[in-house]
Amino acid sequence: MPTPHINAKENDFAKVVLMPGDPLRAKWIAETFLHDYKEVTNVRGILGFTGYTKNNKKISVMASGMGMPSIGIYSHELFTSYGVEMIIRVGTCGTYQKDIKLKDVLICSAASTDSNWMSQYKLNGTFSATADFDLVLTAVEEAKKNKIPYHGGNIFSADVFYDHDPETWKRWASLGVLGVEMESYALYVTALELHKKALCLLTVTDNFLERDKKLTAEERQSGLSQMVELAIATAEKYA
Repeated sequence: MPTPHINAKENDFAKVVLMPGDPLRAKWIAETFLHDYKEVTNVRGILGFTGYTKNNKKISVMASGMGMPSIGIYSHELFTSYGVEMIIRVGTCGTYQKDIKLKDVLICSAASTDSNWMSQYKLNGTFSATADFDLVLTAVEEAKKNKIPYHGGNIFSADVFYDHDPETWKRWASLGVLGVEMESYALYVTALELHKKALCLLTVTDNFLERDKKLTAEERQSGLSQMVELAIATAEKYA
């Protein structure tokens, strides 16, 4: 049942999907962590794969592209057209907090945003976008068990990468927001609306307090392994 943006066939996707932003990172995850995998979609270069973990649990991995409009499209179509029940975003972020180190993993229990994503719902208040509670608990349990350095809390999903006001981040940081990325809020809202499960796991690649501290392109790839392993361990509980 192809959609305008996904050309997979019925039953090509598992119930659980890991979702990085980068199509090549999706391919890397399939090649590195799955066996007997196959490519199931490639529209516009957005790659998706389905295979089996080392414990023979069937999962899928598919890229989301960058930004909330992009992940909003792909998550909605996976949930409504392909029977997907859970999406775990596996991405990267910059941190706002001094106690968070490069390569630490953020388990994002909630997301804030500067986007007008919620205007479509015409609410008379502010909607808090949250992860699935059971998924958060499972991820925390697995992180502790595997001694993965993690931090839990609120992430900021931004619409703007190159911010006109270079001090904006400090106002979010003062409220305890862990850091910034560009997708989680839309994923959480989409999952909540459709009564599905979603979680965002992020590897810290940049530090806003010390701008010279950032992972190289090579470190960004190799440094993501523990996050992906955490995502798979979490996913296997539901696959």
